[in-house]
Amino acid sequence: MAGRFEPLAGGGAAVALDEVEISILRSLTQQLAELIGPGEEPAEGDDPLASLFTEGPSEPPSDAALARLFPDAYGDPGKPGPDDDELQGYSAEFRRFTENDLRGGKRTAALQVIRSLDELAAQGKDGGVLKLNAEESQQWLGTLNDLRLTIGTRLEVTDEDEGGELYRLPDSDPRKPMVMAYLWLGALQETLVETLMP
Repeated sequence: MAGRFEPLAGGGAAVALDEVEISILRSLTQQLAELIGPGEEPAEGDDPLASLFTEGPSEPPSDAALARLFPDAYGDPGKPGPDDDELQGYSAEFRRFTENDLRGGKRTAALQVIRSLDELAAQGKDGGVLKLNAEESQQWLGTLNDLRLTIGTRLEVTDEDEGGELYRLPDSDPRKPMVMAYLWLGALQETLVETLMP
């Protein structure tokens, strides 16, 4: 089971992680949660009902990784088209009413991953077997995906790079640890997807 998710009865999943893997996953997930941030929070003392209707940002994030995590809903900013202005307006409107919730969901999932890693680390210094129920498995899947998207964006990985030069970097290249993390997270994500498929 080392390094692979395996199915559990009831729709959950389990994976054996050692102390170093727990530490790396926790650190990366903490950084992801900080990058995502809480979104726009209502001011203290605001009506709780009004906070349900708090509008978020209308502009895409300037950080490339955040833009990858929270892409425009309409159109492709890299490929302008004849209705580009209209699509940007739709995307801005959609973003205003959804991005805060999306950020909150991603942050909640990341924090759950951190909690489960902390619980596993507390069981023993050498790691152990992490057991997730069906809901936790979905949170892990989303967070692993977000981690890969973020690291891939930082490394400027494209579809054409799959199996390309990034995977053959010399050990002296400063990008090598991030590439190794990217590949490892991809393998974890793939086995979790396989585990959760009916």
